[in-house]
Amino acid sequence: MARSRSYQEDLLNALQDPQEAKEYLNAALEDSNPEVFLLALRDVVEANLDPTQLEMKINSNDESLFLTLSEKRNPELANIKNILRSLGYRLAIELESSRVK
Repeated sequence: MARSRSYQEDLLNALQDPQEAKEYLNAALEDSNPEVFLLALRDVVEANLDPTQLEMKINSNDESLFLTLSEKRNPELANIKNILRSLGYRLAIELESSRVK
């Protein structure tokens, strides 16, 4: 019988691909619950960077990175932008296709 791997392990492996991580984050942004994006961002961070290395990059000395991205927190936009920048992404606004003339 083949050993099964955990969903989380497979997810973290997939999120090491920058395009896959980008699509995962964008899909999370589509959810009506903003916590979904924070959890997705946490997954991407876990898949790509050691938390202590990322904290040094974003100068998040006041609190733990994973505490910042926890379900019970509401991080500031500046923190989210810094985390995304450290991962090689940027936050952008696009027009919905129904609004484009």
